[in-house]
Amino acid sequence: MLDTANRPIFDEELNLFRDQVRKFFAQALTPNLDRWEEEGVVDREFWRACGEAGLLCPQTPAEYGGLGLDYRYNTVIGEELTYAGSSAGITLQSDITVDYIINYGSEEQKKKWLPGMVSGEVITAIAMTEPGAGSDLQGVRTTARRDGNHYVINGSKTYITNGQNADVIIVVAKTDPEKGAKGTSLILVEADRAGFKRGRNLDKIGQNSADTSELFFEDVRVPITNCLGEENRGFGYLMNQLPQERLQIASSAQAGAQRAFDEAVKFTKERKAFGQTVFDFQNTRFTLAALKAKLQAGWAHLDWCIARHLKKELTAAEASAAKLFHTELQWEACDTALQLHGGAGYMNEYPIARMWRDARVQRIYGGTSEIMKEVVARSI
Repeated sequence: MLDTANRPIFDEELNLFRDQVRKFFAQALTPNLDRWEEEGVVDREFWRACGEAGLLCPQTPAEYGGLGLDYRYNTVIGEELTYAGSSAGITLQSDITVDYIINYGSEEQKKKWLPGMVSGEVITAIAMTEPGAGSDLQGVRTTARRDGNHYVINGSKTYITNGQNADVIIVVAKTDPEKGAKGTSLILVEADRAGFKRGRNLDKIGQNSADTSELFFEDVRVPITNCLGEENRGFGYLMNQLPQERLQIASSAQAGAQRAFDEAVKFTKERKAFGQTVFDFQNTRFTLAALKAKLQAGWAHLDWCIARHLKKELTAAEASAAKLFHTELQWEACDTALQLHGGAGYMNEYPIARMWRDARVQRIYGGTSEIMKEVVARSI
C-alpha cells in the first residue's frame, strides 16, 4: 500500500480520495487483470465504471461535465493504477489527450468530446509515433492536405495506446511539409471516418492489457474545423504538453518501483532457505536497504516536481530528468525484486513477473532515457 502520511502535498481530502480510488480498483480492476492480459484489451465497461466513479479527466471544468480538480488528483489515480499492477490506458486520456482539448480545442470541440471523455463513453488516443519517426517528432511524414473545407489525411502510425478502443484520435500530421516542424498540426479524426483503419493489436513484451495498435489513414477526409488549435502550431502544442506527460510517467514509475520493493520484502520475509528466511541474509537486507534509500529520495523528488507543476513552473528539462530518474529506478527495483524472488520471480503466477515486463517500456515511450539525457544536457 502506498504511504501518503509523509507527503505534505496531499491533504486529508486527497487522502480520502486515494482510499476511494484504491477500493474501486480492488473491486473493478484487480479481479479482471488476468483476463485483460489474455485478451489484450481493457473492457469498455471498466472505462464507464471509472467515469461513474469520477476517475477520468478530473481536471476537466465543470461546464463540460468534469470536477475541475488540480493535477494532484490525476497523480493519485495514476499511482494507484500502477501500484495495482495495471497498464490500462485511462491515464493517457486523463493526463495527456484531455488537456490538448481543454487547452487548444474550440468551444464546439470541447462540448462535443469532453463530457464523453469524463464519463468513459468516449475513449481517445494520440497518434504521434510512425514506423520511421519515434522520439524525433520532427520526422513525422503523415500529411493533412487541404481540399476545400476539408483535410485529406494520408499516412500511418504505430505503437498507439488505446488504438483498438479509441473513438477519436488526435493525429499529428504535416499540414505544410515544406516548413518541417513549423508545418505540423493536430487534427481530430473520428474512428468511423472512411479511409481510417486499425491494424493489429500489437504483440508486446509487457503491458499486454493495454491495446497498442497500428493505425492507417488513406484519403481520410475530415472538416477543417477538426484542427485542434491553430493550423501549423501543433509542434509547439506538443512541446507545451510534454512536461506533464513525462511527469505522469515518472509518477507511475515511482509507484511501480514501490510496489516491486514491497513485493520483494513480503516474499523474502516468507521464503525460507538454509534454516532462515531469505530476508535474514545480510545480502538481502543490504540490497533492500539501498533500494529503500533510493525510494525515499524518489518520493521527495516526485513531490517536488508535482508542486512545481501545480505552479506551472516545471520545466521541460526538469520533467525529462524526472522521467529519466524514476523510470530507471523502477527498472532497478523490478529487476532487483525479481532476483530476490529467485526462480519464483520468473513464474507468471507471481506479480513481480508482470511488473518486470511492464516496467521495461517506461524507459522508452514518452521519450527514451537517451533522449531525456539529451534534453537535460541542453539545459546545462
